[in-house]
Amino acid sequence: MTSIDNHTSSFSEELLIPQAPPEYKSGFIGIIGRPNVGKSTLMNQLVGQKIAITSPVAQTTRNRLRGILTTPEAQLIFVDTPGIHKPHHQLGEVLVQNAKIAIESVDVVLFVVEGTAACGAGDRYIAELLTRSDTPVILGLNKADQQPANSQPLDESYQQLADANGWPTVKFSAKSGAGLLELQQLLIEHLETGPLYYPPDLVTDQPERFIMGELIREQILLLTREEVPHSVAIAIDKVEETPAITRVLATINVERDSQKGILIGKGGLMLKNIGSAAREQIQKLISGKVYLELFVRVQPKWRQSRLNLAEFGYRVEK
Repeated sequence: MTSIDNHTSSFSEELLIPQAPPEYKSGFIGIIGRPNVGKSTLMNQLVGQKIAITSPVAQTTRNRLRGILTTPEAQLIFVDTPGIHKPHHQLGEVLVQNAKIAIESVDVVLFVVEGTAACGAGDRYIAELLTRSDTPVILGLNKADQQPANSQPLDESYQQLADANGWPTVKFSAKSGAGLLELQQLLIEHLETGPLYYPPDLVTDQPERFIMGELIREQILLLTREEVPHSVAIAIDKVEETPAITRVLATINVERDSQKGILIGKGGLMLKNIGSAAREQIQKLISGKVYLELFVRVQPKWRQSRLNLAEFGYRVEK
């Protein structure tokens, strides 16, 4: 797939990036919010392609993933961040720290909240973080299609928060796409004139290997019980491409033998199901046939190990 690629050479990137027309706008937009409010689903909808994994399990996103939307009038680079929460281990501390860093490194913050519940302590904590920054903020109420008939009290609880800080608000549904054009236009209005940062047909700056690993992890999140998902890290060991098929070898790292047993399943059935579902998603990613082979390895307490975190690609970003 040509739209998902890892351009390692700045020279080659310059050849692919055309000059932006006069008055063209561009910038980086940080998608911030509590875990599981729909940030990744929103970014996938905005760029028109699945690049971020989604699941009903909280704290799904681990890396700051960039999604790119190029329109005739603007290029919007969305930065999907881990949900801001109280960390319980070294990995959690890294994720929350990266989300906080993102607030200061973008041009606009889109603060996403869940419009089906009133503003809570978690939302107010994030709002307090945002007030310490000079970055402009837009408050986005997601899941508008799931709101009860009388949603006025819910909306008012967030409107009070927005009014207190002078933030514009917008309602939308990341799942159905309702209200996203209005959101997109509001975001463009808050951007300054600027260049094209990426080729117009690119939808993410992450390499295919990273997306492959995330698609495998997504199926683990969806298919295994709750004790396993957050203890999983995926390493893509090998990718061999031929004209007929792409062979992918990957290792699923877990913290305990019991988790390894759950992932493998009786007679290897769970691992087979994970591999089959992940293979289908990877085939969509690369638009071709895939052979996927999965291994499971126990790495005790990897989430507490800075060395392991770095090995699996989790580090505090600059």
